[in-house]
Amino acid sequence: MNHFTTIMKRELKLGFRNPWSYSFLTLFIVFMLSLLLINQQGYASGYSGITGLLMNLTLYLLPLITLMLGSFSLTGEKEDGSAALLYTYRLPVSSWLGGKYAGLLIVLCIIVTIGYGVTGIISSLSTGGFAASTYSLLFLFALLLIMTFLAIAMLVGSLAATRWQALTYVIGIWFFFIIGWSPIMIALLGQLPYLWIKPLLTVLTFVNPAEWIRVYIITTLGGGTIVGPEYYQWITWIRHPSGHFAFVLLILGYTLGFLSLAGWRWKRGSQRG
Repeated sequence: MNHFTTIMKRELKLGFRNPWSYSFLTLFIVFMLSLLLINQQGYASGYSGITGLLMNLTLYLLPLITLMLGSFSLTGEKEDGSAALLYTYRLPVSSWLGGKYAGLLIVLCIIVTIGYGVTGIISSLSTGGFAASTYSLLFLFALLLIMTFLAIAMLVGSLAATRWQALTYVIGIWFFFIIGWSPIMIALLGQLPYLWIKPLLTVLTFVNPAEWIRVYIITTLGGGTIVGPEYYQWITWIRHPSGHFAFVLLILGYTLGFLSLAGWRWKRGSQRG
């Protein structure tokens, strides 16, 4: 636990000294305030056009930021020689990787909290704004994206040897999960018999955390019909009393699974090194 806490504090210091963190914070606030200006004409509650815009902004921006900061944190250790030094100590990989994950998670959550906080305060003082329950779910959407994609970033960082290599992986993963997911699914499922589409889509949705988190939040906001009949099984599952509990287990399982893979890959690299 001492190792975990020490590494987490170190990551917090590095995170807040990193100019990228403040650049992303500024960018996030600017885009949030731009959407607030668009919404001056009304009060948003539940799933609406402005809510969808805010979700899309978060969906496009946050996974990319998270993947970059998370993977660069690990590859930076390799490039500056810290990783080679780390291999000489008897430091559990779980403590080291867990500490880095926790530190980065706090940094990113603070960035998002400030972004949503500034926008929320200004929104409450303006004529147009968001219902507290709606805004809270949008904020939760951002935190869940950070939590899952940061775990993926840890795996990317453990696989890549340099920041440039990590950037290549990051762009590919971000493009597949965020930009290319819908057209890829349409092209793939369009080649299959109709009876296979819904069950296969349900299974494939588990592959993409951005997709099932998006469906969960939209359904919770009352906009389940927006996602289409193909997601009927997901909507039914989310609306079930046990759906929220199962969703939490899914988030934890996904996160811990990728962190375990990252730890295994890092340990394997240390044995080779």
